[in-house]
Order: sequence, then C-alpha cells, then structure tokens
Amino acid sequence: MFSARQIFGAVQRRSFSASSRQASKVTVLGAAGGIGQPLSLLLKLNPRVSQLALYDIRLAPGVAADISHINTKSEVRGYDPTPSALAECLSGSEIVLIPAGVPRKPGMTRDDLFKTNASIVRDLAKAAADHAPEANILIIANPVNSTVPITAEVFKSKGVYNPKRLFGVTTLDVVRASRFISQIKGTDPANENITVVGGHSGATIVPLLSQSGYDLKGEQLDEYVRRVQFGGDEVVQAKGGAGSATLSMAMAGARFAESLLKAAQGQKNVIEPTFVDSPLYKDQGCDFFASNVELGPNGVEKIHPVGKITNYEQKLLDVCLGDLSKNITKGVEFAKENP
Repeated sequence: MFSARQIFGAVQRRSFSASSRQASKVTVLGAAGGIGQPLSLLLKLNPRVSQLALYDIRLAPGVAADISHINTKSEVRGYDPTPSALAECLSGSEIVLIPAGVPRKPGMTRDDLFKTNASIVRDLAKAAADHAPEANILIIANPVNSTVPITAEVFKSKGVYNPKRLFGVTTLDVVRASRFISQIKGTDPANENITVVGGHSGATIVPLLSQSGYDLKGEQLDEYVRRVQFGGDEVVQAKGGAGSATLSMAMAGARFAESLLKAAQGQKNVIEPTFVDSPLYKDQGCDFFASNVELGPNGVEKIHPVGKITNYEQKLLDVCLGDLSKNITKGVEFAKENP
C-alpha cells in the first residue's frame, strides 16, 4: 500500500516537471471560491511557484493558513478584502489568475452570469492594472469570451495594455476534448491532445478532431462535438445546483499557469491553447480568438493559425465566429459604459 508521502510525491512528479529556477510570485484573486481553493492547492504543489498570494472578499487568510501547512517550499499569504491589502497582494506578481465570480446554476448559460461577473472582473482588472501592470493576467471567470475584452479595455484605459500578457484560460476545453476522445477510442487520455479553437462557451468551442487524425462520422461526431461544447452543463446538472465545473477548471488553470512559468524560465516550444488578442479573425469582428499559442518569457510568442480543417469543422467555425464577435462586443461595450 502506498503511503501518503509516496502518493503526494507521485502527484507532484506527474503534474509539475522541474524545480523552480527563479522567484515566481503567483496571485489568485478569488482564492476562497469553488475554483479558487483547488487552484490554490495545485499551485502550492508546483515547485516553480515561490510565493503564492491569495485574495478574496472572504476567507482568503483561512485558505492560505490551511494550504501553507503543505510541505512544499513556496510561501503562502492570504489577504483581507481591503484596497491596500489587494494592492500588496498584486505587487510583484508574475502571474495573476482571476477565477473570482459566481458559478453557473442549472438552466443558466454563461451569458446569464455576465452582469455580475463583468463587474467583478472589471474591478479586479483595475487593481491589477494599477499594481501589477506587467504581470501575465489569466482570466478564468466566465463568460471568458466577454471578460477578457473587459480586462483589455480596463488596461487600455489606464495606458498599460500589453496584448501579449492577457489570456483567457480555455485549457479545460482541450482537457475535455482529449478525455472524451480517449473514452471513445480506448486510448490513454494523457497521450491525446486535441486542438480546440474559437472561444470558451457553447458553440464558440470548436474541436478540430481531424488534426489529430481521427475520423468520427455522423451521430458519433455530432455527439462528441456537443459533449465538448457543453461539457460544463453536464457538470452543472450532475451537481444539482450545488456548483459547476470547479475541480476540472482548477486543474486546467494550474496547467496553464505551469506552462507560462516553464516558458518564462526558458523552456522552448511551450504551446497551449488560449483566448488572446489575435490577428486571425479580426476582419470578422473577432479581436480575440483561441488557438494554439507558443508561450515565451514575454507571454505570447507566436499565435498559430487554425490550419487545415474539414468542411464540417469549417461550418462549426462559421457559427463560432458569429457568436464570438457578439460576445466580444458585449464585453467591450460594458467596459466603456461602466468605467
């Protein structure tokens, strides 16, 4: 039987590849929430993180005290919900993750969350622009298709916008796409890496199975795409109103943060899907788009094109672009009307 220490060590080795080579302060805004707590736990296990700063409108010092007992090197501190504490929390951060916001409930779409979460993200973005303008900002709070443009507008209004440092975390879509195809094909999901492009809600999520050599047909293909696009609904319904996809989202957020840290610490060819300021479909009203992005010390190093796709996937992409442009416009208009 494995001891707790053996299991813990195995998890660390699988999840995070190398020891830290430089000081890296990572901040979580919304650290006491359904995503924030497991995300903070996973970041505490990451040897690349030297300082972990946790903020929320309640309970952040308690969460920090709890995970600070874990026997990894990083220093953990929780901050009270005051402007001065938030400023201190953000100061010197290399990465700022924002999972703050309300979760979805049964029957709710990501769009239903818009008004509440838009205001929360706007206010936290203001603080980040003031106190961590050079940090990599990772937006997890839904609807990501709109909250990322809101954050961009806030940073622009303060004169500190760097499109290479702002990311919408869409990693969960790839995680799901890889897991779901492995269930169909009977493969190891760790060896699957399905490209997913577009946005981060419903029909804006476009899995490109053809690029991985898979050739599903008919109803099986339709069902696979539907499950990838609406996997979040599966979790919301299964939890019966008690929450949304918090644990899998925390893992996806931690994975993306790890990739950024690897790239910042000199590793080459670190490629992750992410929703960024992108040239790919600006001519169709989509200033932001998720595709494979090569990461580097300065954030976005190279944005990869969508590449060759099937006629079926092109139809999905056409629907995606129509919806996505509306989501982006909604975020931009909110930021301008509610400065």
